[in-house]
Amino acid sequence: MSSYVVTGAAKGIGLEFVNQLSANSSNTVFAIVRNKNKAPNVEALERKNIHIVQADCTDGRALLSAAEEVGKVTGGKLDYLIANAGGSNHPGVTMDGFATPEDLEKDLIDNYKFNAISTAHTINAFLPLLKKGSAKRVMALSSGLGDLDLTLASGMLAEPSYSIAKAALNMVVAKYAAQYKDEGFVFLAMSPGIVNTGADATNPGIAAEMKMLAAGVPKIAPDFKGPITPEVSVKMQLEVFNRWTVEESGAFVSHMGNKVWI
Repeated sequence: MSSYVVTGAAKGIGLEFVNQLSANSSNTVFAIVRNKNKAPNVEALERKNIHIVQADCTDGRALLSAAEEVGKVTGGKLDYLIANAGGSNHPGVTMDGFATPEDLEKDLIDNYKFNAISTAHTINAFLPLLKKGSAKRVMALSSGLGDLDLTLASGMLAEPSYSIAKAALNMVVAKYAAQYKDEGFVFLAMSPGIVNTGADATNPGIAAEMKMLAAGVPKIAPDFKGPITPEVSVKMQLEVFNRWTVEESGAFVSHMGNKVWI
């Protein structure tokens, strides 16, 4: 039996991780959500091996409490951590497109908190349990937008603050990998690909970002057929995650297990 923690589990990719992992009744899956009262899709799975735990992943203290709750069920250990929680303000502008310097600064700080700091808090909270687990595997959800080479090759202008924050997340993962490689840990930063999560396309910011993304994609992926589903993305991510080795710990790869982001 393996135990898993999945953050950002209320919807989208996080929910699909919970769905696929809990399909094996021998697994114990902890779905970390910001608000238990707003996680009907997790409850709808109706599986006894799913435990819903409330914690805002930008709140380090809340995560410590969540880890304590998990430990009470697992006997103080955890096998796998999937740090999926993250987000963007979707401003729909380029680096020089913010209305004021204050708007730019807020967007940068918010994204850094949502993505990089939250990942560090999450790993720190569950690390004591992971050290006692059998797998010692941690995956953090990143984005191809955080890759320098992709940005330069595609001229990708969308999501500037989010991209910067995901690049920082990749370094967070590398730092843990360097520290815990000798203890047999596998840390991995994973881009899920371009996934159709049902984002509100009527949101002006999202619509503007989709337009910028569409302009850059043909330069690096001329045969791109469109977004993949959460089901496909998660299946591919888990295949990569499960085969990754200690020697490769700290890498930043796509759902394909390489630097092909789309």
